[in-house]
Amino acid sequence: MLKGISPLLNADVLQALRAMGHGDDLIIADTNFPSDSIARQTRLGKLLRIDNVTAAEAAAAVLSVYPLDTFVDDAAGRMEIVGSPDEIPPVQQEVQKEIDKAEGKSWPMISVERYAFYERAKQAYCVIQTGERRFYGCFAFRKGVVPPDAK
Repeated sequence: MLKGISPLLNADVLQALRAMGHGDDLIIADTNFPSDSIARQTRLGKLLRIDNVTAAEAAAAVLSVYPLDTFVDDAAGRMEIVGSPDEIPPVQQEVQKEIDKAEGKSWPMISVERYAFYERAKQAYCVIQTGERRFYGCFAFRKGVVPPDAK
């Protein structure tokens, strides 16, 4: 155990988060996402897991140590619902609350069409599969920077 770090962030996840640089993407995926096959195409090349938790719980843990990129408009994205791109289901509303909490302000996610999301995921640094069983519990987060004077 480490003080101040969520116990959900296992050693493999922490190593990947630390290795990522400004502009790298990470994907938080639900149980239905083709996580293994897509993870093999990422920079890391293997699947990471935070099992038995919701997407919101995993996002809260990751965002407790991971800065979002303030230089782009698509630093936080959600997979849009096929045929209903403007609908935001409860799983996505929960993750939105965790983003806003972590950033200390409203930070709306962009909507990413399903197949475009798969392509973004293939270009990501890594994929973290959660225990989220609800549909459309898939998110992309682009890493920002930690300023020199940050604590």
